[in-house]
Amino acid sequence: MSLRFTVSKSDGDRRPSDIQGEVNQLFEGDEPSACGAAAAGEDAPADDEDVVVVLKGDSNPKESSPFINSSEAAAEKSQQYDGKNMALFEEEMDTRPMVSSLLSTLANYSNLPQGCKEHEEAENNEAEPARKKPVKAPQLGTLMGVYMPCIQNIFGVILFLRMTWLVGIGGVIGTFIIVFMCCATTMLTAISMSAIATNGVVPAGGSYYMISRSLGPEFGGAVGICFYLGTTYAGAMYILGAIELLLIYIAPKAAIFPIEGLEGAEAEAALLNNMRVYGTILLTSMATVVFVGVKYVNKLALVFLACVILSILAVYAGVIKTGIEPPIFPVCILGNRTLVWKNFDVCAKTLETANGTVTTQLWNIFCDSPFLNATCDKYFAANNVTQIQGIPGITSGVLADNLFGTYYEKGDLVDKSVLESVQDHDEPVTNANRYVLADITSFFTLLVGIYFPSVTGIMAGSNRSGDLRDAQKSIPIGTIAAITTTSTVYMSSVFLFGACIEGVVLRDKFGEGVHGNLVIGTLAWPSPWVIVIGSFFSTCGAGLQSLTGAPRLLQAIAKDGIVPALRIFGHGKANGEPTWSLLLTACICESGILIASLDAVAPILSMFFLMCYMFVNLACALQTLLRTPNWRPRFKFYHWTLSFLGMSLCLTLMFICSWYYAIVAMGIAGSIYKYIEFAGAEKEWGDGIRGLSLSAARYALMRLEEGPPHTKNWRPQLLVLVSTDAEQNVEQPRLLSLTNQLKAGKGLTIVGTALEGTYLANHEQAQRADQALRKLMETEKVKGFCQVTVSSNLRDATSHLLQASGLGGLKHNAVLVSWPRNWKHGDEHQTWRNFVELVRETTIARLALLVPKNISAFPSNGERFSEGHIDVWWIVHDGGMLMLLPFLLRQHKVWRKCKMRIFTVAQMDDNSIQMKKDLTTFLYHLRIDAMIEVVEMHDSDISAYTYEKTLVMEQRSQMLKQINLTKTEREREIQSITDSSRGSIRRKNPAAVTTQLSVTEEPPATSKEEKPEEEVQLIHDNTTPASPATPATPLTPAEETQSPGEQIQRTWTEKCDGKAAKPLGVTTEEDIKDIFNMKPEWENLNQSNVRRMHTALRLNEVIHKKSSEAKLVLLNMPGPPKNRTSDENYMEFLEVLTEGLNRVLLVRGGGREVITIYS
Repeated sequence: MSLRFTVSKSDGDRRPSDIQGEVNQLFEGDEPSACGAAAAGEDAPADDEDVVVVLKGDSNPKESSPFINSSEAAAEKSQQYDGKNMALFEEEMDTRPMVSSLLSTLANYSNLPQGCKEHEEAENNEAEPARKKPVKAPQLGTLMGVYMPCIQNIFGVILFLRMTWLVGIGGVIGTFIIVFMCCATTMLTAISMSAIATNGVVPAGGSYYMISRSLGPEFGGAVGICFYLGTTYAGAMYILGAIELLLIYIAPKAAIFPIEGLEGAEAEAALLNNMRVYGTILLTSMATVVFVGVKYVNKLALVFLACVILSILAVYAGVIKTGIEPPIFPVCILGNRTLVWKNFDVCAKTLETANGTVTTQLWNIFCDSPFLNATCDKYFAANNVTQIQGIPGITSGVLADNLFGTYYEKGDLVDKSVLESVQDHDEPVTNANRYVLADITSFFTLLVGIYFPSVTGIMAGSNRSGDLRDAQKSIPIGTIAAITTTSTVYMSSVFLFGACIEGVVLRDKFGEGVHGNLVIGTLAWPSPWVIVIGSFFSTCGAGLQSLTGAPRLLQAIAKDGIVPALRIFGHGKANGEPTWSLLLTACICESGILIASLDAVAPILSMFFLMCYMFVNLACALQTLLRTPNWRPRFKFYHWTLSFLGMSLCLTLMFICSWYYAIVAMGIAGSIYKYIEFAGAEKEWGDGIRGLSLSAARYALMRLEEGPPHTKNWRPQLLVLVSTDAEQNVEQPRLLSLTNQLKAGKGLTIVGTALEGTYLANHEQAQRADQALRKLMETEKVKGFCQVTVSSNLRDATSHLLQASGLGGLKHNAVLVSWPRNWKHGDEHQTWRNFVELVRETTIARLALLVPKNISAFPSNGERFSEGHIDVWWIVHDGGMLMLLPFLLRQHKVWRKCKMRIFTVAQMDDNSIQMKKDLTTFLYHLRIDAMIEVVEMHDSDISAYTYEKTLVMEQRSQMLKQINLTKTEREREIQSITDSSRGSIRRKNPAAVTTQLSVTEEPPATSKEEKPEEEVQLIHDNTTPASPATPATPLTPAEETQSPGEQIQRTWTEKCDGKAAKPLGVTTEEDIKDIFNMKPEWENLNQSNVRRMHTALRLNEVIHKKSSEAKLVLLNMPGPPKNRTSDENYMEFLEVLTEGLNRVLLVRGGGREVITIYS
């Protein structure tokens, strides 16, 4: 971003480069001389010229939107408010523009039709900017932009080729029910679509845009692709309809595979092969026309529309004429069987002439000779031939005969049941190819699947939303008017066909009984050819429209980027024409043509359209019920119950049409949904599913508030506390690995970290920390939330995390925090103090606490333990956490092959055998498999080593308390402690003792208190003997490789006489002497600390003995002391308790039962 303004020259000696350099120095800190030197070779402007100075911004791209004015012109305009009434808002003018500039931007906003933007950009690349042609504003109104396209798309091949057959098979009543259900479905869908379309601007993309922006990218992509497949298969259906018209009614002689003389399956196969060949040829021709230019398709659209309207008018004219003068279309019936009127001219066996009785061509078909004594077909000989009127007329009363349906199995004879027939039912039908036969097995649900495509096409208007002058007004009016018109035509057609046409003719799908004429054509006036030619051109036009619209729909999906596999189909020609999408559409359409049966393709596309309509209704119902603030449709005649009813009808019709097609369609949509969810680009479109999630979450949270969860439903909802380094990277990544192993993606996980400082000053660091947490959570596959808290100190920030994380009933019930490393270092004293305070806070908040020690040694998610044990040391009962955690860990693949062992401690008065039996029974009822062992710990005297350990601990505690003393007090206290230490221990090697103390207690110079070097040196000097010290005892190579914390721990666990510590429980004469020599100092020790140290040492000894090889040790974590002056002693106890163990998980319950034996 740069701001340009003009500076008039007042001093001719100053160069433009100097002025620019001073500006850069003012805003960026650059040296003027640098700029001036760089521009020294440039020519200076004349005195009467102005100098243009450029102010360079931060080069960060601003959001480009019609609602945020970020252009240079707008930036210049915003400068006029400097120093005026709006000076208060000037600092945010770039992100929050003035209302005046916002309104001017909205007034100039134009919604271009699909493909125009790319076409315009292609033109701009070739032409100069000054010669740009203005983009023509959309001018289509309701009639030509919505109503007529919907009429053309709704009226189609089914009306002309199958409507009469549907009435004949299903009856007037059954067919009317089908038509009413389908039309009601589309009307309800149109109401929902009108509400969505008028809720803001709908860019080009129509139904896909509405669904995807209302239901989200996953639903939008899945339904969008289903809608695309439906549109593509609709093209195949239209092409098959056109070929059926061509080969059966217009030019039967054009068949490549001749059908004459073939019967049964052979004739059917020949017809299907003809359909495939001619369908492929027609598809190739149509695809070529679409590829060459859509403008030719658009120019022919009016011609195709005129054909549709003229054909329908011809049918109504024919119906009126039947009431005055019915047309002559005789039907020949033998017995009660309808004959195929082919190769005979008179519907009679014989004719009486002047020369006597002569046989007819019909006689020759069924008899072996033209003579009266010839051998004839038995059924032909036994039954009479009757000629009936195929179109008796609207006043004939034939409607009563056609009210109810007549369903056939494949191969059944189409008969007129009211006529008499003499036949032997045991004998097979002979000369079957001479009768009109049912080509497919018919049933009610099949009729629904075949008919429904004739009511699709209601979205033709919304798909042209970019071309409309006022889309929010035109789409509802035009669509609902078109559906009303077409529904009226369809419902009236059912009654008119049933009232005008004989039943056997209605059930004759291909018009074989009426000289091979199109049945609906026999009703038309003035000629059947009006319908035949008109329907042929209309089906071709509908096929072209499908091949034009489907590739653009696929291109819109591909350009959204939500389906990675389809990105290649977003590209096209320079003007935006979707070449690759057209190629894919043609291939899919070819698969429909290879099916070759119009009746088989129709249910397929019915599934896809019904699914699309179902989700349109769902989108409207969701938006209405959720009361989204942005849901403000201009179309007011909608209600969520109507949308819900429409959605239910769509779902019902899907399973009525074909339950297996419905399952396949849902499977395809579900697979696409999951693919977009896992691999697709993340899009935030303000969709209704997000609103549904919010409402569901609110409802669930309110339910959770009603009371705590039952013990059976308890699971660890973790708050994971991690620390970050100076670069805001997580210091303990294995903590999240353990989280994943504990949770396995279930329940609530909140990963939190604390930063020190103020939020204003550390906002960027907080954002970086948040990004680092999210990245690590994604890497470790931890599903949950992250939270960064900034406070004046880390203690308060951690406390805030503990208190404020979660929402309502969805709060954490356990805290996972790592053991503070190197806590004995002088500069780490605040870390362990914070840790102890955290333990206290979790206790008072009744939260469970999990503390992994040596977290770096814990396995990552990629590791596997092929064997080993998870040892549980159940010392005190705190709700069953120790039982539950190993079970949860063993659900993860890292720990799955580890076996569980439970150890419990028996005191002197306990019955260890009974304890083991009880524990076995308890675990059996808990359904937990584990090995059980009861460890007996008898009372024993407190050893000298325990006293020594306690003494050194208290001395160190006193030493640490001196950090905050004054210089004089510090010298006095340290001298006192040192003297006390020398007097209490009988020194056999003074140099070793003093060296150990100095190594342990010397605080580094970089502590948080930033003590001066002389003070640190003073501490060192006061803890060193005045006499010349002997050289310090050198460390062994193994000790040199230890970490600082381990070295310190090793120092404190060595005997203070310079010798290595003896094994626990082994007493020698020297120990006895030391006991008597040191006892006066022991009497001053805190006996509570001595007892705690004794317990820690004994437990550590037993745990180390039993579980030294375990993969993980879980044990109860003791509570912190109530006296805050003993916090460092508490840390020492925990250190002694877990000393020598590789992986330890300290567990502290939250004060409630978390596991139960009941179901």
